Amino acid sequence: MKKIVVGLVLLGTTLFGHSALMRCFDNGNAIITCEGGYSDGSSANGVDVYVEQNQKMLIRGKMSESSEFSFRKPNGAYRVVLDAGEGHRVSVDGKEIVE
Repeated sequence: MKKIVVGLVLLGTTLFGHSALMRCFDNGNAIITCEGGYSDGSSANGVDVYVEQNQKMLIRGKMSESSEFSFRKPNGAYRVVLDAGEGHRVSVDGKEIVE
């Protein structure tokens, strides 16, 4: 029984041992660039990312090979979401994105 419990704890640590991370910055030319990854240092290459405004998706894409996503800054309030699946979703409010 002890081995089973230890095995389940290790499995849980492996499955949930990293968190999605994203930071975004304004390039100063109406282009926003976001960089994504995981707390264990792994890449976010190919992970879904989107920009939403008023609860509607404006822009949809995927993180590049270098774990980046760039888009033209929308007018008004918006949010950028890195969506790597349940428990691995992170968002950045447009108000927090600065040069």
